[in-house]
Formats: sequence, structure tokens, C-alpha cells
Amino acid sequence: MRKTATKQSGKIPAQPGPREVASVKHGVPSDAESVIPGAGPSTHPGERPTVRLRDAGPDDAPRYAPEWLELREGPDAAARAGDLIDPLRIRLANLPGKAGLVIHDLGCGTGSMGRWLAPRLDGPQHWILHDRDPYLLHFAAVASPRSAADGSRVTVETRRGDVGLLTPDALAGASLVTASALLDVLTREEIGTLATACTGAGCPALLTLSVAGRVELTPSDPLDDEIADAFNAHQRRGGLLGPDAVTVACEAFSERGATVRLHPSAWRLGPAESALTAQWLRGWVGAAVEERPELKEPAERYLRDRLEACRAGELKVVVHHSDLLALSRPTGGAS
Repeated sequence: MRKTATKQSGKIPAQPGPREVASVKHGVPSDAESVIPGAGPSTHPGERPTVRLRDAGPDDAPRYAPEWLELREGPDAAARAGDLIDPLRIRLANLPGKAGLVIHDLGCGTGSMGRWLAPRLDGPQHWILHDRDPYLLHFAAVASPRSAADGSRVTVETRRGDVGLLTPDALAGASLVTASALLDVLTREEIGTLATACTGAGCPALLTLSVAGRVELTPSDPLDDEIADAFNAHQRRGGLLGPDAVTVACEAFSERGATVRLHPSAWRLGPAESALTAQWLRGWVGAAVEERPELKEPAERYLRDRLEACRAGELKVVVHHSDLLALSRPTGGAS
């Protein structure tokens, strides 16, 4: 895995705003306007809209715009399962020979996981941030927390690489592997690779905010279930696991000797999150129509009505996710 130097100061390169990014062209209702990358399907047919930890070319467009990651950071933080922190702390405290924590954050984006988790863990921490997008890596490093829960120092470095090549050797010395919204954009083979690397290195994994395939909208609409089914089918394109990812990950880690804990971590979106809700709606409906073009006409009405209700503060949405904590058997003789 190739390490990339990251500056700790200086201006962050300008990025396109929400209305400047490319709009999705394939079957998305006209009310969708532009969809921030990450909120909706790819602009290129057949392209995988994933956070892939592989080297990207200079003309390779980002899958996730900083604007989308900024919109979701607050709801992500509110949704993550705090109940998994205590068993994680206990395991980290019992890891052998650790003067400080070494944490690998896969698909780090702008670094929201570190900003959420580092202040909840004691002791010195060194975060190794992985992503395919050098701009996001730069942003994550600059905006990373500098102190742990007890005031200990937090340091960071950045790397680019491929999750498909992750090995126990690459995680040698790791105390913890983390990721957010990653499992559902992986294949069964990639999740197996991830589980093998974590269990082989004897380090726990905290994998949060994987889609569960269930959405609740209030007030309800007769088209809700059909849109949800089409979206879930879209998530499974190209062998990706989508809403099946958590089940597959539980099996993969369990088969390799890890103890697995699951906890719900739903987004609960109301009037205060209307900007995120509107972008999520456009992407959700757009992916459904891309999967089932026959939905285009009713989906135009559906999206228009939903966006109007969102603007009026009358729409509430629960998007179900799951958090997974896999406690691998430590290496080095600890129990």
C-alpha cells in the first residue's frame, strides 16, 4: 500500500459546489437537478460508485464530494452506535504491547470517523487514513482531531491503496480498523479479504453505517416500497452487496474466529436536516429509476411531492443502517 505525503497546512484546492457537479443523466427525474457525488448513482453507466481504496488517475472523478460528506457528518455522528464503544475500549485496553493506539480508517473521506471516535478513546493515537481521493485525504489530515479523550496526542498519516490487496502484513501493529458506509459498496470477496486481514492481524474492526435496505418516510406514500426495492436492487449491481453486506460481514468475521456485535444506527432526518434529506431523496429516487426505467413517470411526481414536503418541514425520514464491531482474537497471547 503506497503512502502519500500530506501537507498539514495551506489552502485546500477549490472543489465544485453542489450545483456545479455533474447531474445524473440516466433516468433520474427532472426534479433531481444535480446530485452531489455520493448521494446518487454514477454519471457513467456501469461505473462503480464506490470508495475504492485503489490508486486513481488524474482525470478520475471523485465518487464522493466534500459537500455530500459535510451534509451527512452530523447525522452520521448522531446515528453511530455509542453502545459499541465500551466493549471496544475494553478490548483495546487488553491488547498486548501497546504504548498507543494505531488505527487504520478505510475510505476515510473527509475524516469524520476520526473526529467522532478519537475524542472517545483514551491514550495516544496514530490514525492511518486510507482513501482513493488525494483531495479528501488532504482535507481529512488537516481537519483531524489533535487530542484524545484524556488529552493525549493524536497524529495522522495518509495512504492510498486497494482494499482488495489488504493483508494482515499491511495491518501489522494495528490496534483497530474503522470504516463508515463502506461495507455495502464492497463485494463478498472484498469483505472476505477485509475480514482475513483484520483477524490475521488480531485487531478489532468497527464498521459503521452500512445500509440495511429499510427506509421509513412520514407521511407515507404508496410508491415508497417500490422505490426502496428498486434502490436496493441498484445497490447490488456488479456483485456489490448493498443491504446484504452486514450479514455477509458477520459471517466472514465469525468464520475467522471473531466475536461480532451488531447495533442499529439509523439516520433520523427531520426539518433540521432538510438539505441532507433533499440530496438523499434525489439520489435515492435517481438510483431507483436508473434500475427500473419504467418508474420514471410516477417517480417524477413522487420526487416533486417529497421535495415539496421536505421544503415545508413536513417530511420525516428514517434510513436504517447497522454498525458492526468485530473483536478478533488478539495475537501475541492476550485473551
